[in-house]
Amino acid sequence: MAAPVAAPSERGATVWLTGLPSAGKTTLALALAEQLRAEGHRVEVLDGDEIRTFLSKGLGFTREDRHTHVTRVGFVAEKLASHGVKVLAPVIAPYAGSRAAVREQHAVGRTEFLEIHVATPVGLCSERDVKGLYARQAAGELSGLTGVDDPYEVPADPELRISTQDRSAAESAAELYTFLTERGLA
Repeated sequence: MAAPVAAPSERGATVWLTGLPSAGKTTLALALAEQLRAEGHRVEVLDGDEIRTFLSKGLGFTREDRHTHVTRVGFVAEKLASHGVKVLAPVIAPYAGSRAAVREQHAVGRTEFLEIHVATPVGLCSERDVKGLYARQAAGELSGLTGVDDPYEVPADPELRISTQDRSAAESAAELYTFLTERGLA
């Protein structure tokens, strides 16, 4: 006899939102979390900036430190998702190898992992400049800004690529929600 299929509200998964700073990753994650919670899903948002303050405190922005940060977020995400939580992880995760390591962590645990590329052009990210990073970089106060003077390796084959240019946050969140519904997660 086959094991019963979990209802969408009981299925855990990690939804990893990667993209440049100010691409809209956290905005999408928070909008989606609100909708999923209203429907009875258990949801956690593991924001890369918040995790950096606590779990990754003391790490810098070298390639090695960024990899460590990303895999720490991935470890926590997999643990939560394996227990039926929908984990929304808005994390820049600039390097393909780091994202692959997180995907592998999930594969070992047989936990669903969905990479979502929030594809926002650097010019639009610079206009949004939610945290003032682009202005600080332009003023010479900051170096190593992902996508400007530090690399961002665009995902080659994400499960979903959302273009946020010329769209509202609500439209982008609706696209992500539809995608999750098609995957049996919403």
